[in-house]
Amino acid sequence: MARVVVTGAAGYLASWVVKLLLEQGHTVHGTVRSLKDGRKLAHLQRLSATHPGRLALFEADLLGAQGFDAAMQGCSAVLHTASPYRLGASADPERELIAPAVVGTRHVLEAVNRTASVQRVVVTSSIAAMFGDSDELQARPGQALNETDVNRTSTAQSNAYALSKTRSEALAWDMQARQQRWSLVSVHPGAIFGPSLSQRDDATSVQLLRQFLDGSFRQGVPRLWLGTVDVRDVAQAHVSAALQPTATGRYLVVGESLRLLEIAERLRRSHPARSAKLPTKEVPKWLMWLIAPLAGMTRSYVRHNVEHPLQFDTARSQAELGVTYRPALVTLHDHVQQLVADGLAPA
Repeated sequence: MARVVVTGAAGYLASWVVKLLLEQGHTVHGTVRSLKDGRKLAHLQRLSATHPGRLALFEADLLGAQGFDAAMQGCSAVLHTASPYRLGASADPERELIAPAVVGTRHVLEAVNRTASVQRVVVTSSIAAMFGDSDELQARPGQALNETDVNRTSTAQSNAYALSKTRSEALAWDMQARQQRWSLVSVHPGAIFGPSLSQRDDATSVQLLRQFLDGSFRQGVPRLWLGTVDVRDVAQAHVSAALQPTATGRYLVVGESLRLLEIAERLRRSHPARSAKLPTKEVPKWLMWLIAPLAGMTRSYVRHNVEHPLQFDTARSQAELGVTYRPALVTLHDHVQQLVADGLAPA
């Protein structure tokens, strides 16, 4: 059985990665920002109790070089999932998003370079590192994104999160190319939904689902496509990428490309009692352009993304990582059930 590091182990995705590794019999060294935050670590403590002696937690911060070396001792693989996530405006995007992502990746990989036992590194990237706006793909057959694409258009002002993922991935590949001991795989998920193992409510998908469920979108949604994927499927992709010697390069990990209205329709099918608060129509693009600032969007984002279809070529993740994607209907049903059970959405 392997001994594996998972950075940001308390996170939404990372917690599922930890769970899958433990269930397969592996030993996990998880890094967390603070060992004193009992609320954020409660679900990891439950996993530790279920799998005694096989989950150890280490304190390490992305902006500090300390902590990662201790966590990696004796480990053969490192899954670097920890990274700041935020969409929308930021007062200081360089400090809040870009620097932590890039500097954190450097600190983790410098520790990998100092740890002779590590043979494989998996970096959690994003589809945001592959494209900036949906209209960039409109000239292609099927408007499909693939693993060769690189985001060359996002800026700190237009999409700081996308820039942070693009730069941190580029740094990872550069550092990997400078040595020959460890190999690198990057995983690029879309918008992650699905049940959380913790009761935290700060995930972007939780906020979006709440807006659907509380009637915020009842008057209509823009004709906007999201590449959606189940958190459990993304976790499986990470585990396979870490443990399969043949895994290589970049993997696009998306289950379905859905318009916001299609997400509402699936919520209506899985939870019909909530139908009254769900949207039934799409807002015309010209109107979305007018009200964009009030809706938390920029007019530039509306111009380049609304009414532009977007698809994803995930053949490699299915064939090489063995990922079988859950239908979004199942993902959304399970996610709402978890939110209700944890008191994060009305029953």
